[in-house]
Amino acid sequence: MKTATRPENRSSRNAPEKTRAQQVRNDHGLRGRLRAARKWNVPAGVASLIWLVIVGLPMYVLVLSTLRSRQSYFDSGALSWPDSLTLENYRKVLEGDFVTYLVNTAVVTAATAAIVIVLSVGVGYTVVRTLSGTSQRIFQLFLLGLAIPAQAVIIPIYLLITEMQLYDSLLAIILPVSAFCLPVCVLILAGTMRDIEEEMYESMALEGASQTRILLQLVVPLSRGGISTVGVYAALQAWNNFLFPLILTQSRESRVLTVGLYDFQGQFRADIPAMLAAVVMSIVPIFIVYLVARRQLINGLMGAGGR
Repeated sequence: MKTATRPENRSSRNAPEKTRAQQVRNDHGLRGRLRAARKWNVPAGVASLIWLVIVGLPMYVLVLSTLRSRQSYFDSGALSWPDSLTLENYRKVLEGDFVTYLVNTAVVTAATAAIVIVLSVGVGYTVVRTLSGTSQRIFQLFLLGLAIPAQAVIIPIYLLITEMQLYDSLLAIILPVSAFCLPVCVLILAGTMRDIEEEMYESMALEGASQTRILLQLVVPLSRGGISTVGVYAALQAWNNFLFPLILTQSRESRVLTVGLYDFQGQFRADIPAMLAAVVMSIVPIFIVYLVARRQLINGLMGAGGR
């Protein structure tokens, strides 16, 4: 005796097959539309080409100018291809005080990054975990530093550095640069530490952990992305700073790379190819650091916390 199959049962078995087939067709159609959009996106291609020219032309001039003689640079122009390539400009740079300037810049950068990381971690943790009005006013005071340009307070800073007898020393650069990096870094780390779950703080407090232990064993490991962002940001600011080294140092022994480029410019002449060679050599170290840590820097500045 045959059992009749109900129509609704047959339709229920065919429904998943129809759904899967429809989904496959939709996927193929979506891929096709995306492929066509990528194929015929002419404005994006033109904009990318224009941006490539805008970025690539200065790099072409910069690198090519370092490989030609000074006379060839002024005779043929910066955009023309030189008759012969030479490394004489790099030799001039290395024979001068470039190594001294590089070491001074590295010391200033490392010291600034270390100071900023230590202070911003402590201040950020205090702001997040202390709900008193005093801590919030301190946080607002740090944020006020975002609105104060360095040029507006350079004379008071000069007087303070002179009174502290730090003029013409590397500390005269390290301290002001660190101070102006702190507002942004505290803001980044405070946002990062707020992303840590409250239950984690409470569980460590119930175990009898002190505030120092909570900071070192919980907050710092979970804030690695934000700390990396702060370190890279402070390093970039210290490496590229020009105003404080120019005003607060004088001797060649205390110069950094940004001020040391003046060695290739005299009163009546300028050795532009050698100066550009020094620029290229000074860009390479910090560019490598940026390439290594660019993801942490972007994530931290966008408020992602780097986790």
